[in-house]
Amino acid sequence: MNALHDLRTLRPASIDEAVRALAEEGAQPLAGGTDLLPNLRRGLGTPRVLVDLTAIAALDAISVQADGSLRVGAAATLAALAGQAAVRTGWPAVATAAGLVAGPTHREAATLGGNLCQDTRCVFYNQSEWWRAGNGYCLKLRGDKCHVVVKSDRCYATYHGDVAPALIALDASVEIAGPAGTRTLPVAALFVEDGARRLTLAPGEWLTAIVVPAMNDWRADYAKARVRDAVDFPLAGVAVALRREGDRLAGLRVAITGTNSAPLVVPTEGVTGRAWDTEAAATLAKAVQATANVLSTTVAPVKYRRRMLQALVRRLTDELWTRA
Repeated sequence: MNALHDLRTLRPASIDEAVRALAEEGAQPLAGGTDLLPNLRRGLGTPRVLVDLTAIAALDAISVQADGSLRVGAAATLAALAGQAAVRTGWPAVATAAGLVAGPTHREAATLGGNLCQDTRCVFYNQSEWWRAGNGYCLKLRGDKCHVVVKSDRCYATYHGDVAPALIALDASVEIAGPAGTRTLPVAALFVEDGARRLTLAPGEWLTAIVVPAMNDWRADYAKARVRDAVDFPLAGVAVALRREGDRLAGLRVAITGTNSAPLVVPTEGVTGRAWDTEAAATLAKAVQATANVLSTTVAPVKYRRRMLQALVRRLTDELWTRA
């Protein structure tokens, strides 16, 4: 690990103060710091200003709104989200995903906003400075080529967040503050499938809250494959939400993580409106395979991660179909 470079830290007390602070050149938001600070110690980024968001009142609030939706402040910790009784009852897939992130001590500090906006990862990027320099750096930072897909003009570092696919499957949205004002967009639209760009946030923009609609008659769950049963990022993760009417899949949403540069929605048009059976499962498996662009950017073989995606989506859909 390297020593941190010289930088300033600001601790605004309101959203307006935070917007002004983050408008400074080289400013970057800081909450739990469980992703950002280890990266900075490795020389992965050199922000001039860290804007500590933890003093902003109610930015960590978790509440059920009058319309039945769940509103979670971006600074709410994953431990609080996973342990909140209302979340576990009304949105169990969100609580499950939050509870599967890293280990207990990480979840006590890590925030929902930070988890959604975490950096993408790659075996050629998440290394020491001397190792990266010895390999001529890479397209994601200070280099001019991607070592995973050498002739590519974009970065293939992968996104490994657990909570994002669950929120995407539940049709959640994010509230964003920035120099141009506030805006709302679907969680799926927060990401771009480019490991270097990662997010669609404009300079100075940051997340203030996440809103999840009421589940009503939907059922959802999240599952992941990883080397160890704790701490590890997902080698493959799947969130499934479905709505059943008799013997028909009236609605189906599937999102994947750990395989691409962003959490992605799997098209389900070929399955929705029909019974969930062996033929429908095969159709959905093909859609998952077509969506996932699994490359050698983690410690697990490509074939294993691709097969785990298909197995997880089949298992979750089977279980939710039966429970529904």
